[in-house]
This record gives sequence, C-alpha cells and structure tokens, in this order.
Amino acid sequence: MTFRRTRCPHCKAKLEAGQRIHPDCIEPWAEAQAAKKEREEAKRVRAAAKVERAETKRRKEATKSINELTREAQKEFNAYIRVRDERQPCISCGQALDSGGVGGGFDCGHYRSTGAAKHLRFHPDNAHGQCKHCNRWLSGRVADYRIGLLGRIGEERLLQLEANNEVHKWTKDELRAIKAEYRAKTNELKKERA
Repeated sequence: MTFRRTRCPHCKAKLEAGQRIHPDCIEPWAEAQAAKKEREEAKRVRAAAKVERAETKRRKEATKSINELTREAQKEFNAYIRVRDERQPCISCGQALDSGGVGGGFDCGHYRSTGAAKHLRFHPDNAHGQCKHCNRWLSGRVADYRIGLLGRIGEERLLQLEANNEVHKWTKDELRAIKAEYRAKTNELKKERA
C-alpha cells in the first residue's frame, strides 16, 4: 500500500487526486525547504564551533602553569573573603569597610602573609576583610590584626594558626578544586544575602 498525500506540504490545503503539491506552492515550498536546510546547516556549524571552543578551553586549562592557577584560585578565595566580611569592620583598625571603589573598597588581608606562609594562603582563618590603608600602607598592622583575630576566631584557633608551619606544595588539581570551591561558596553567600 502506498502513502498518498492528501494535504499540500506548503499551504496545508486539500489536494486533488494525483497531486503532491499545489502548482502555486512549488516555488515558496522549495524556498522554505532551502531556508530550513540553511538553518540546520548554520545550527550544525554553531554546534561544531561550540565543541571546538570547549576543546580549546580544555586544552588551554590543561596547559596552565601552577602560578596561573594559583593566581586564579587566590582571586576566587579573596572574592569569597570580601563577600563573607563585607558587613564586618576592618580586622585591624575597626573602621567600617567600604564595599565600593576601584577594585573593591577593601582587601582580603592575610594575617600570616602568603610569602611567609604559603600553605595558609587559602585558609579562611588566616584571611579577613581589611581596609586598603591598613593592608597596603601599614603592612597589614599585624599586631592590631592579631587582636582582631582573637575576637573573631578565639585564642585556640589563633594559636593553631600561628603554630602551623607545615610545608605544602599546591598541585594543579588542588588549585582547580580551590578555585571551584570558593567560586561556589561566594555565589552561595551572595544568594543568601540577596
């Protein structure tokens, strides 16, 4: 049994016996089919380009150095600390932290510097919101920072932080995980506060 088309594929009106398309519909239908093929081809090209971009991004990510990954992870960690502490005063001087300004109104200041204690650079007890004046021009005001830390994390955790002298070399996978973890934590905190 053969299939017999009863409606015109273009205008959807009834066909007479033996017709497959209305004569007036042939040209517009052919144009519509050509346009459909063009759209499908463009969609296929966009999908292939998307796959190529993803592959390029994956290859680029795989070739990043430890230094590049450390910078990226530090950026996400610092952003988290800024969001976490935006409603707190400066850990050193107690002034209200200004969340505006170029590059954010305040810094993510480290109690034990990232140069002296690289293993603590991503430790949340070691980093707090600090006004730019204290962090950049007064070398972090470490003595005042310590007093502020006593109030925020307590003596036991402060002493653990000060006694922590382990050596740790970050791997690429650890740095990628830290970057993803703190990006997610930052987004979660922003959602909670919105």
